[in-house]
Amino acid sequence: MSKTQDLGALLSDSDLFRTQGYINGKWVGASDGATFPLTNPATGAKLADMPHMPRSQVSEAIDAAKSALPAWSALTAYQRSAYLLKLHGLIEQHVQDLGTILCVENGKPLNEAKGEIAYGASFLQWNAAEGLRTYGQTIPSPFPGTRNMVIKQPIGVCGLITPWNFPNAMITRKMAPALAAGCTVVIKAPAETPLSALAMAVLCERVGIPDGVVNVVCMDKGDREAAAGLELCENPKVSKISFTGSTPVGRLLMKQSSSTLKKLSFELGGNAAFIVFDDADLETAVNGVIASKFRAAGQTCVCANRIFVQSKIYDRFANLLAEKVKAFKVGNGMTEGVTIGPLVNQRGVEKVERHVKDAISKGAKILVGGERFIPEGGESNITEDETCFYKPTVIINVDSTSYVSSEETFGPLAPLFKFETDEEVIKRANETEVGLAAYFFTKDLQRSNKIAESLEVGMVGVNTGVIAQACIPFGGVKQSGFGREGGPGGINEFQIEKLITIGGI
Repeated sequence: MSKTQDLGALLSDSDLFRTQGYINGKWVGASDGATFPLTNPATGAKLADMPHMPRSQVSEAIDAAKSALPAWSALTAYQRSAYLLKLHGLIEQHVQDLGTILCVENGKPLNEAKGEIAYGASFLQWNAAEGLRTYGQTIPSPFPGTRNMVIKQPIGVCGLITPWNFPNAMITRKMAPALAAGCTVVIKAPAETPLSALAMAVLCERVGIPDGVVNVVCMDKGDREAAAGLELCENPKVSKISFTGSTPVGRLLMKQSSSTLKKLSFELGGNAAFIVFDDADLETAVNGVIASKFRAAGQTCVCANRIFVQSKIYDRFANLLAEKVKAFKVGNGMTEGVTIGPLVNQRGVEKVERHVKDAISKGAKILVGGERFIPEGGESNITEDETCFYKPTVIINVDSTSYVSSEETFGPLAPLFKFETDEEVIKRANETEVGLAAYFFTKDLQRSNKIAESLEVGMVGVNTGVIAQACIPFGGVKQSGFGREGGPGGINEFQIEKLITIGGI
């Protein structure tokens, strides 16, 4: 894999392509010169050598954020709102370039990547307004001559640990409310997709956000990534950790943060049930599965992981879904018309393969897909053994003991389970330690209310496979984490309430 791709040549504004970290307003490499290679998952081509930063530079970024906090938090909410709106405008101006960067480092098709950029920008617009509405309150006192006031203040320096599956939107979803609240941030960019985080830092710099308010650190997987997480958790100058990722890592970060009792908000693993009742509109339900399951090649925390279809319509639904999946165009996301890109790395492909092989060994049948491959056309630097492409797959007659029933696949695999009654499917849907999202399709209003209230999740989609928006509270229950991002209360995650009691009035 010696071929190198010139990403800058694909951009109208090549300055958005940065290969250094951003600390205290300066672009810096690793202090010891260490780097790691970043590759395009669609072609295997090398994109850049990225800084492999040690823990000491994470500490340096935290110090910068702490020093910048007093001046940033002293700005009025209107002044901070103005910065966010300027940043929103710049993102809209650079959708094509930001989408190209995202597509090339992550693999998702360009149109889908550009859709993520718009989604990410919406968090800036939403929180620019939310920052103006962080109301306090006056509470009547039982004591004569006394007044109780409650005000909201920024919590302080925030460590933002973001995932690779939404390299732009997961940063803005955390950064926007933090900045609007008056906090400063240290962003640990994911090793798989650091370029989108650094492009966002370029735009922050351009709108004049002061040095130290936004910092981005980069490092590869392994010891230095673990050390970065440990520094963010243990450093007493950090008051808040916001993390999106797996449940096991969330548990670890929670343990590591215990010595400093930080405020935490975690959006962790999912195992979403997608339920199709026999009275559902099949076309709508199939389109809902496609929207939920195959977005980002199935690499989303809220995608349909277990698809339950009532027995009366099971075969018709399966065949209709398989026909639509066969029509997908899979390939390099920069190729016109491609609807599904590669998985982000080999580990993702291997997990999908393991889930498919296990299900087949327990009696499941493949209707479409079921193998890794190299797309035809376009330049490629990969072999069959190295490819990150896996054909979108539909399997039927899946046994409840299969891995896919209890593990989050995070890939383009749609397993169909058969069920008979409402009570049965509610029980099966809730038989998981996580509870992020669920979906169901029905025309029965009475059933709709009952099922929605019975599902043990933080978010439910009824007759839709798309739920993510800036204006809604996004998060889960059980071991899918706690706290909410977006929505009317999202900014509260980055604030404290302070009581001021005044006597002698």
